[in-house]
Amino acid sequence: MKKVDFLILFLCFAFFVDSTAQCEIKNRVQADGSMLYYFDPAVFYTTKSKSLKINIVTDKEHYFVALQPTPFPDKKIGKKIKDDLLIILSDNKTYKLAHYDTQYQRNDSIMQVLYLIDEKDIDAFSKNEAVTAEINMAGTEFIRSYNFKLHKNAIRNQLNCFLKKEDD
Repeated sequence: MKKVDFLILFLCFAFFVDSTAQCEIKNRVQADGSMLYYFDPAVFYTTKSKSLKINIVTDKEHYFVALQPTPFPDKKIGKKIKDDLLIILSDNKTYKLAHYDTQYQRNDSIMQVLYLIDEKDIDAFSKNEAVTAEINMAGTEFIRSYNFKLHKNAIRNQLNCFLKKEDD
């Protein structure tokens, strides 16, 4: 086998592995017995003092953007988070996602806030990268603004994995 043939074969294999790994859908049963489907969160923003992980979660009827900010407020303050999330996508439009739920997981070591993607905005989220998010952290400080540098396409890619699975 020539070196060029081997290189092409290797690149095709690497692309295949990468594209299938991106659609690793996980699931968990909620306390009420319902099933949630999700992806491992992707790091969208990180500095020495704060970070933000994001992933898509669905109950197969609705789609949510799940945020895991660090640092996060303690449970007493965090449960007061009720404001909506503003996300600017690469189409230069601002989308408002309604606050759905604030959860503390793994013995309260992770805080996750779920925001509902409006059904009319699913198409935009499936076609555009995330650019910026603005979050009001329930009076713990001013509105946090995150200009995404990492994995800007994670929301789009994860949402498309779910949409593709539903079409099958």
